[in-house]
Amino acid sequence: MSNSALPLVISAPEPRTLDLIFTARQLARLKAHYRIVETTADGVAKLPADVLAEARYIIGQPPISPETLDRMKALRCVFNVETNLINNMPYETLFARGIHVVTTGLVFAEPVAELGLAMALNLARDIVDADLAFRQGQELWGGDGNQTARLLSGADVGIIGFGDLGRALNRLLSGFRTRTKVFDPWL
Repeated sequence: MSNSALPLVISAPEPRTLDLIFTARQLARLKAHYRIVETTADGVAKLPADVLAEARYIIGQPPISPETLDRMKALRCVFNVETNLINNMPYETLFARGIHVVTTGLVFAEPVAELGLAMALNLARDIVDADLAFRQGQELWGGDGNQTARLLSGADVGIIGFGDLGRALNRLLSGFRTRTKVFDPWL
């Protein structure tokens, strides 16, 4: 198959790069199966009309105006590599045209949820400050060292947003028997 017959991908994954997103092997595979046009997020709208018309996929979350989207007749999917659905493209029009917008949220959800749990435990038990005090020979023992400590077990917890990350955090919290309330305007 000639290179010109390969599906065209616009790559604008700022602040990431393709080298950061893909392993060398997977990037080589991507380049073997697709023509890649690399640009900046703001550069997408400035691409030549024939590139926009032929682009089947976008890697990134660049701003796409309704006018730019009108020029993208072959677009089938936007691969948002940031997992944020910022309000910089006409999502309703994308969906009405059958264009998918997918994120990497599930990939990041568990590691970020674990970091969030670690931070919550640190805040509840003052772990970092207690460690620093111990290293400086100023540790407090018994009740003196736990005056502000709180238990996460059985605590009331609120989760704002219940997408992939909120659900992953909720699964981790279940082991602590928390009383969890959720707010998510999308649900």
